[in-house]
Amino acid sequence: MSTPAVVVHADQQSLTEAVAAKLVTRIAEAQAQRGSASIVVTGGGVGTAVLAALNGARNRGSVDWRRLDVWWGDERFLPAGDPERNETGARQALLDHVDLDPARVHAMPAADGPDGDDPEAAAGRYAAELAAAARAERAGGEPDEGPDGGAGLPTFDVLMLGVGPDAHVASLFPKMFDPSEERTVVPVHDSPKPPPTRISLTMAAIRTAREVWILAAGGSKAHAVGLGLSPAADPLEAPVAGARGAEQTLFLLDAAAAGGLPPGVAGSDAP
Repeated sequence: MSTPAVVVHADQQSLTEAVAAKLVTRIAEAQAQRGSASIVVTGGGVGTAVLAALNGARNRGSVDWRRLDVWWGDERFLPAGDPERNETGARQALLDHVDLDPARVHAMPAADGPDGDDPEAAAGRYAAELAAAARAERAGGEPDEGPDGGAGLPTFDVLMLGVGPDAHVASLFPKMFDPSEERTVVPVHDSPKPPPTRISLTMAAIRTAREVWILAAGGSKAHAVGLGLSPAADPLEAPVAGARGAEQTLFLLDAAAAGGLPPGVAGSDAP
C-alpha cells in the first residue's frame, strides 16, 4: 500500500475545482496508456461537488467519455431515482451532461431493481458485474490481476472517497465491518447514518485501486482526517485509516479539514 500524501486547498470551492481538473488529467493519461479509464465515484457534498466541477472544467474535452467506466464505492439501497441515492446526485451533477456509454456506467442496484428488496443479492450482482469487467479486461490483454492483486476486479485508475466525522469511508462504518472480508461487495445493515441499508465495496476492493483520493472539506472532518493519517489508528475503529491506494493515496483537503493533522504530518499547499 502507498504512503498518503496531503494536499491542502484554501476552501471547498478551490478544492473541488482542483480535484476535478486533476481527475480529468488522470483519466486522459489512463486512456492514452490503455485506451480506456475507470473511476470510482463517491457521494456526499464534496464528492457530488467534484462531479459538478468536472462538468464545468476547462480541460473536460481531454476526456474521451465513451471510453470511461464509472463505478460507485457505495450506495444507499433505495429505489431508483431516489434523491438520496449517490447515483441520482452523480447523474444530475455530471453523468447526464456528458456523452458516456450507458453500458459503462455501473450503478449499484436499487431497492426496486431486479433483486427486489434483497441487499445481499444486489451486492452479489454488483460483485458479478465487477468480475465480468475484470474478465473482459484480461481478455483485452490487461494483467490478470489489478495492481495490488485484485483478482475479480477491473482496474480502478482513481477511486474517490468521502470521509464522515466518525471516520467512515464508503459505507464501512467503525466496528461494523470485517477488515479481512475477501468479498468485493457487501450489504450493510443497520447503518448509523440513514438510510440503514446500503451496499458497499469492501476494504479489500478499495485497496486494489491504483490511486485512492480521500476528499474532505470543513472543520467537522478534521478529527477524522487526523485519524486517517495517524500511524497508530486502528482501521476497524477508523476505516479511513485503512483506505490506501496500491500506487498512490492522496488526502485532498480544504484548510478547515486539515486543521487536525497529526504531529509530523505536513500538508503541501495546492499550487
